[in-house]
Amino acid sequence: MYDHHDTSDRLASYADVLAGELPGTWTSSHMPADAKDDLIELAYRIWDLDLVAEALADHPLQEAALLSRPDGAQLVLVDRHDERDGFLIAAVAPRSLPDKAYRAVPEPNGIALVDDPFLSAEHVADDLLARYDTALAQVRNNALGGLQPSQADRVVLTWQPDGSVATAPVDHRAGEILLAHGFVQDPQDGIYRLNGDDTQAQARTLREIGPQLEAIGIGTGLQHPAARSAPTTTPASTPPIPAGNRTPSVRGR
Repeated sequence: MYDHHDTSDRLASYADVLAGELPGTWTSSHMPADAKDDLIELAYRIWDLDLVAEALADHPLQEAALLSRPDGAQLVLVDRHDERDGFLIAAVAPRSLPDKAYRAVPEPNGIALVDDPFLSAEHVADDLLARYDTALAQVRNNALGGLQPSQADRVVLTWQPDGSVATAPVDHRAGEILLAHGFVQDPQDGIYRLNGDDTQAQARTLREIGPQLEAIGIGTGLQHPAARSAPTTTPASTPPIPAGNRTPSVRGR
């Protein structure tokens, strides 16, 4: 006999363990069947056009576990609804980025997980999370209007018209360093910004973050209008532009 409470408990417990095993700091929260509005909103933001989208087309989201990282990254864990043990996990798109930000960014499609959260954490970190972090940085950079997106091994900072500097790092460790040096992450779009009201303080910050990022294997680049002189500059390489189009899914971004 199907035991809804047992399934819910198993989903929540699995998510708790998985969150503790993923790289970085993650928390998990259970979204039960009676949280209908939240589940509808979450389903719209599931960033998938493959395995998870197909599963949700046959079994609309009835409950889920949401894994969240302080920098705004989110993963959703759902039941497989088949004869196999384990779960499905997918990336969640940010709430407030415009549709145009998703153009030319491939969906970081979800994956199936075995009924072992410790083993699954390695799979998520090596596969889905790596693709998600890259896609997340790309759409945030697109929303920013930058020409050169950050990469896993390089943070590209972009001058803004108001004199501030903004970036969308791929590696969450880079985000932690930026926050520790005065950058503020916008809760709506997830972009990191450094105020330019005090140009001397801004220049000092840009000098200080370079060595700390280099210590963890991440370079820096600063792009700015040709007419403006920057406190510090390190030329950033131009990465290839990814192919593909963003189209609505379930809700595949």
